[in-house]
Amino acid sequence: MQKAVIDVVPQRAAQTTGMPTTAVFPILFALSFCHLLNDMMQSLISALFPMIKADFNLDYTQIGMITLAFQLTASLLQPLVGTITDKRPMPYSISIGMGSTLIGLVLLSQAHSYGALIFAAAMVGIGSAVFHPESSRVARAASGGRFGLAQSLFQVGGNAGAAIGPLMAAWVVLPRGQGAIAWFSGTALLAMVVLFLVGNWYSRRGLAVVPKKMVADGASGKTLSTARVGFAIFILVALIFSKNVYSAALGSYYTFYLIEKFGLSVANAQIMLFVYMGAVAAGTLIGGPLGDKMGRKAVMWVSILGVLPFTLALPHVGLEMTAVLTVIIGLIMASSFPAILVYAQELLPGRVGMVAGIFFGFAFGLGGLGAAALGRLADATSIDFVYHVTAYLPAIGVLTALLPTLGKPAVRTVS
Repeated sequence: MQKAVIDVVPQRAAQTTGMPTTAVFPILFALSFCHLLNDMMQSLISALFPMIKADFNLDYTQIGMITLAFQLTASLLQPLVGTITDKRPMPYSISIGMGSTLIGLVLLSQAHSYGALIFAAAMVGIGSAVFHPESSRVARAASGGRFGLAQSLFQVGGNAGAAIGPLMAAWVVLPRGQGAIAWFSGTALLAMVVLFLVGNWYSRRGLAVVPKKMVADGASGKTLSTARVGFAIFILVALIFSKNVYSAALGSYYTFYLIEKFGLSVANAQIMLFVYMGAVAAGTLIGGPLGDKMGRKAVMWVSILGVLPFTLALPHVGLEMTAVLTVIIGLIMASSFPAILVYAQELLPGRVGMVAGIFFGFAFGLGGLGAAALGRLADATSIDFVYHVTAYLPAIGVLTALLPTLGKPAVRTVS
């Protein structure tokens, strides 16, 4: 029977390693708050695209390449960071990594060329690559066994930050110009301090030591073959592809769509983007606890395939219904990610960092590739055509039927 090192230990091991048996909400809220700051800073990049496009005379393809530089950097590095920290947890790395985001923001505020914009975006991506895998591990360690809830609380901070970013762009940066981006470097410093304290908690309780003697069988005591696990991971990646490429269409080009199709001002379009991002945050908060209660597969079914009627209708409605449908789409679709992440962690017990790195990485990487490809498509056709094409992506959710049904892992101690 196959065995793997597990990241969730029973009561006897908990007393040795300091693993909490109930959710440690101060740590979860601290991680969520820092995720909010992290993603708020990152979302400034896409929120400022209309200003950057005009100031630097860029086309949609070049805009997509800026997104790609940010997201692909994070995508390539996150699985590597996660794999390394599975073997040697580094609780203080999350604080150090935030420094890269700080540097990226300062560079972005002073950039005077397209190449400098690309480099600054890549630096922000590096900060994200370091932050997400280890923060996800700490969130799981502080979950007290409520893994879906912990991941939802952690991720909703990021979604809230992504929602706030466009407002900060509209109210702070757009009226004052590119240099005002540097004002947000203070939030990076604040996040570094909070994350240092979180790292202290993680280190003091002995959680930065991998419990080598703890093993777990597969789901409900049943062992899945390596090929079966690999196929299930492939299906999850396909679901992430569907979700994040469609999300890229809304996240990167929604303001342009509203401006071109309905004649909205940049500021009003940013407010509409905030409303959509707020729905994404709410969906993320709901998805994890629902997965704990209903099962991960049920949430994946509803949140990906279930959104298809709304994405198909979106390109054919007026401004008011566009606002309504994007809220529904954001709410439902976002609920899938906590379920997908925890399901993958149950498939690969003991590899929390690697799983978080892969799936947060794919979230960034596929979103970046999607943004670049959709930008090229928009240049060749129109923004409106992009939304007609991407409307069919949630149909990939039918692949959920091919996933095995998992129970809770059976945990035991071996001598």
